[in-house]
Amino acid sequence: MTALHHDPSLQGKRNQNLPFFAEGSDINSNEGDKVNEASRPNATLECGWGRLLYGPSFESPQALARALQEEQPGKRDIALHVEAPQLVLAEAPSGLFLDPSLIFRKRLDDAPAEAPPPGIVIRPLTTRADIAAINRLYTMRNMVPVDPRTVWRQRHSDAVVFLVAEDERTGDIIGSAMGVDHYEAFGDEGQGCSLWCLAVDPQTGLVGAGRGLVNFLIAYYASRGRKFLELSVLHGNEPAIALYQKLGFEQVQGFVVKNKNAINEKLFVETTDFGGLNPYARLITDEARRRGISVEVIDAVAGIFKLRHAGHEMLCRESLTELTGGVAMTWCQDKVLTSRRLASIGLRVPRQVTAGDPEANAAFLQECGSVVVKPALGEQGKGISVDVRSEDHLVEAIDRAAAQGGHVIIEEFCSGQDLRIVVIGYKVVAAAIRRPAEIVGDGESTVLQLIERQSARRAAATGGESRIPVDGETERCLAGQGLSYDSVLDAGQAVKVRKTANLHTGGTIHDVTAELHPMLRDVAETAARALRIPVVGLDFLVPEPSSDDYVIIEANERPGLANHEPQPTAQRFIDLLFPFTMTGNP
Repeated sequence: MTALHHDPSLQGKRNQNLPFFAEGSDINSNEGDKVNEASRPNATLECGWGRLLYGPSFESPQALARALQEEQPGKRDIALHVEAPQLVLAEAPSGLFLDPSLIFRKRLDDAPAEAPPPGIVIRPLTTRADIAAINRLYTMRNMVPVDPRTVWRQRHSDAVVFLVAEDERTGDIIGSAMGVDHYEAFGDEGQGCSLWCLAVDPQTGLVGAGRGLVNFLIAYYASRGRKFLELSVLHGNEPAIALYQKLGFEQVQGFVVKNKNAINEKLFVETTDFGGLNPYARLITDEARRRGISVEVIDAVAGIFKLRHAGHEMLCRESLTELTGGVAMTWCQDKVLTSRRLASIGLRVPRQVTAGDPEANAAFLQECGSVVVKPALGEQGKGISVDVRSEDHLVEAIDRAAAQGGHVIIEEFCSGQDLRIVVIGYKVVAAAIRRPAEIVGDGESTVLQLIERQSARRAAATGGESRIPVDGETERCLAGQGLSYDSVLDAGQAVKVRKTANLHTGGTIHDVTAELHPMLRDVAETAARALRIPVVGLDFLVPEPSSDDYVIIEANERPGLANHEPQPTAQRFIDLLFPFTMTGNP
């Protein structure tokens, strides 16, 4: 069952702590005073991530420019509906810039109500945990996080509403948006409202969270008698523009002015185009450039670049550097050698054999009951078959792994959650549970259609790095559940379509650094030292990240640091290479 919830506290209830601040006004006015009078001077709304400054309410361009330059560190202030932007910019040409965004607007007087998407509940935030979930989404989407105290104070305000989209099945927050009532916040006589900070979890298997959030605001503000809903979107964000146009938004004239800061830098400073780099290399080069370290791209396709600062230089391929020696590379690249090295110092690893004689292969399968088959030199989940139980499937799995080149490993299948721990400078920096690709039915689409849609979303969110393969292994995984590519899932029915959790095969990743058991930290750091590798991603199987039970199954000499935000992987990586540029505690 799906629902579109409206909090009764949002209907006509006025809060005496209404979060607008007007110069010269008394914010402690009596609760019964009328606070939405037109022509409110110098009207500003605190949003948690920064302030909205309502341009038409400011007494002069000088006053608006002055207010923008009072932006707090780490925040992002926005002046909207600026009527004479050239005059505002002239007041502070080195400090302000005209935002290259477009304004879209939808009339609400004829907006029909639309049912929420299947499996998703859209509701206002109700708990502090909701705020933490919103910040998690903002971090994933490289947005400025909100101040939790500010948002908590605003939760019953008439001026602003924070929404979340919740997965009805799991309770996870998979989307969020903020709405602003211009009449309540600014005294806008045009009776308008606006949408801000729409964010959707790129890892969700559910479709329509973004559309559901927008439609919620349309219905909510239409019920309050507002005339239009508008939004600002960067001119090059074609997917977002297409969504809004599909929902009936039309472009209108309008100008937005912002303060020049590090958050907005890419919008007003011409920089070297590193667009050819993948997200893993780009995360590192962005952090290097932020610290004044020069970047020279050697081979963008391969992710190879050179970092240079104060006479010191380092050649990198994503997170692989010249600090990693040849023996360490050999230990990590060959999974047989990895297992043997770690077992030699007493760390737990699964039993394994190298595939050879068919009878010996079958005997090992019989002994274990279930096995994993993988190429010894493979990466990114290619050629891996998990939970192989029959001799026929074993033969197919060996052939699939052999096609990747090199020798093939047959390994004891160990159940558990797939845990990746990243070690940098022989210290644990991040840990995340990786989950296999999953689709969610809508009662109409085939499994193949759902896979293709999910792949498109994952690819868009990861720069093309994550897709669900349509291959024999996916087909085998589906067949084990009595399904095929032509099957139609019931609405809300969730199905895992792979048994491996690799990002490159459509898997999702979920930060658990704070939950990691101290023993697992020690084991990961011990393993990194044993392999003599300063930057490594270690793959564990664990019952829970808070448990001390484990086996180590692989070591990756070039871990994808971009997969572990909000943990400071790029910062610690650059700290390791250029310690004299450190800007904070490691």
